[in-house]
Amino acid sequence: MRHDALLKLRRFEVNEKRQKIADIEMMITDFKRMADDLDHQIKVEQDACGIRDVNHFAYPTYAKAAIQRRDNLRSSVAGLQAKLEQAQAELDDACEELKKSELTQERNLAADHGERGVPQSPLAGKQGVGLGIAGSNG
Repeated sequence: MRHDALLKLRRFEVNEKRQKIADIEMMITDFKRMADDLDHQIKVEQDACGIRDVNHFAYPTYAKAAIQRRDNLRSSVAGLQAKLEQAQAELDDACEELKKSELTQERNLAADHGERGVPQSPLAGKQGVGLGIAGSNG
């Protein structure tokens, strides 16, 4: 029974790591979309005022702020990519541990029930005793 609890824990860990990866991937997608939206808004502002030089005194304040937010989002995406790689490595490790635990359980079950999957009787191997097999006298 103790090994069953370990298997459940390993499966939980794998599922938790998969969820973490899905969450990070969703955040990356959202941040990229927001950065693209800001790119569009920056272009609209630049087109409206006719100034593309960020250092120009009349460059729109909104566009400057949008550039800063967009750059922050892109920086966050880079950080999330690193976290995603780490989370993927952790998932790989957790999957490997789960496989090892499953193999250990299979071996334990095979040892408990013999190679044929049937519990071994203390009389197994003794001819005709307790197996319903006629003796070799025939």
